Amino acid sequence: MQGLMMHNDLLISDLLEHAVTCYGQQLVISRRLDGRIVRHRYEEIAQRSRQLAHALHALQVRPGDRIGTLAWNTHRHLEAYYAISGIGAIVHTINPRLFAQQIEYIIQHAEDRILLVDASFIGLVEQLLPRLPSVEHVIAMTDWKDKPAGERWLCYESLLGEHPPHYNWPRFPTGTASALCYTSGTTGHPKGVLYSHASTLLHAMAACRPDAIGLGPDSVVLPVVPMFHVCAWGVPYAALMAGSRLVLPGAALDGASLAELIETEQCDVLLGVPTVWMGLLAHLRQKNQVIDCMRRVIVGGSAAPLAMIREFDERHGAFVMHAWGMTELSPLGSTNTPTPELLALPKEQRYQRQLSQGRPVFGIQMEIFDDEGQALPHDGKAYGRLKVRGPWVISQYFRSEASAIEQGWFDTGDIASLDAQGYMRIVDRAKDLIKSGGEWISSIELENAALDFPGIKEACVIGIAHPRWDERPLMLVISTDPGLDLQALREHLQAQVARWWLPDDILRVDELPHTATGKLSKMTLREHYAQHYMDPAP
Repeated sequence: MQGLMMHNDLLISDLLEHAVTCYGQQLVISRRLDGRIVRHRYEEIAQRSRQLAHALHALQVRPGDRIGTLAWNTHRHLEAYYAISGIGAIVHTINPRLFAQQIEYIIQHAEDRILLVDASFIGLVEQLLPRLPSVEHVIAMTDWKDKPAGERWLCYESLLGEHPPHYNWPRFPTGTASALCYTSGTTGHPKGVLYSHASTLLHAMAACRPDAIGLGPDSVVLPVVPMFHVCAWGVPYAALMAGSRLVLPGAALDGASLAELIETEQCDVLLGVPTVWMGLLAHLRQKNQVIDCMRRVIVGGSAAPLAMIREFDERHGAFVMHAWGMTELSPLGSTNTPTPELLALPKEQRYQRQLSQGRPVFGIQMEIFDDEGQALPHDGKAYGRLKVRGPWVISQYFRSEASAIEQGWFDTGDIASLDAQGYMRIVDRAKDLIKSGGEWISSIELENAALDFPGIKEACVIGIAHPRWDERPLMLVISTDPGLDLQALREHLQAQVARWWLPDDILRVDELPHTATGKLSKMTLREHYAQHYMDPAP
């Protein structure tokens, strides 16, 4: 027997109109590329989105067309999110930090018909444009006077000025594609993940919940995670759904710029990768500045070190909360929300629990499996391949014939443990685990231990060939201490991990390579140091 309830498709345009109806006077605060702060009410953002929808129709955009964006976190990018999806087209956010060849590949693979481009990336697009046959128009997201010359170039503000602020959004099935994001492509070509209106809105509902990101009308949300990376973790949708004040930082993501924005706008929910927060903390330390408005600092992309968790809490009163996910999960999979039980623990015990990636948000199921496909116990000790399923998890990559799931599960490529309370802890990426003498070593645990040593700014551990043990760990560190004592660092590590885990060598370096999404590029380092332990005199 079926339920007798009304059917109404979940559409992103409905979210925008709901935000206007219920929170029309709420603000979107955006820092332009010239540093100027502009403020728009939700109702103004909606009007400008409708004008852009008219403009795209006038350019003959059809349902299902891919519209690419190369843009920072600004109000114009937010307007494009809603306008493109709202007319049944697909917003394709492009990571400008990828190599030019990768950007060219994904634009061609997606067959983008139109590109929307911030001023920062006009030069890049001008270089690529002769090799992008599918691109009919490029809209410079600038004021009237800043549009480049050329037949294919249009001006964002000019287009909006030609159209009215009212628009009747079309209706279509809730499974219609809404957004396209490509993986970072660390091995092989980037792969496209195609989200739907339903998956996007269900993901936003989950993100708003108090046991997830926890947004409401009283929240002031600062997504430092870029809107070109997994839709800024869904914040452009979740914030408007919850009626939160949304602060968009533009291109200035250094510690000083973020500190000024956080304090001026009194941001209390912050989202970004660890390297961003390291830069913020370093600036605040240098200026002897305390910011007490921060409530939750949500970390994703890679693990937050213990020292960061401790400093945010003890100096600024902010709770560092891990959020785990990936492009294939839209991206939210789990959060380490501050529960009453967690907050009641003594601080050092609580900090250790905060290192976990938390529990799955409602809608996501998790399981760990051994190499034979057998489920492993949830005892916090056994670890295996982490697999997930849920309504915002990928089933197939864009333009791929093959399924991305096996027996109903998506393999994340992570090695993890699960405990009886549902807490998940990432042990390592499967490709980054180090097998030494038949036993496994977690590079993440070694890195976190190193980052708790005074003066260590960044640490990276890789497994490289060893003549006796198959693989052994090599640690590379960046330090702010010119007199860094490597022996003292080794003794510090020995107190925190098993002796046989200790890296055979620790090297001090000036910089470490990162991927386009800010993660350490361990593949590059493994290639560079491949012979380090094999040479007669390393």
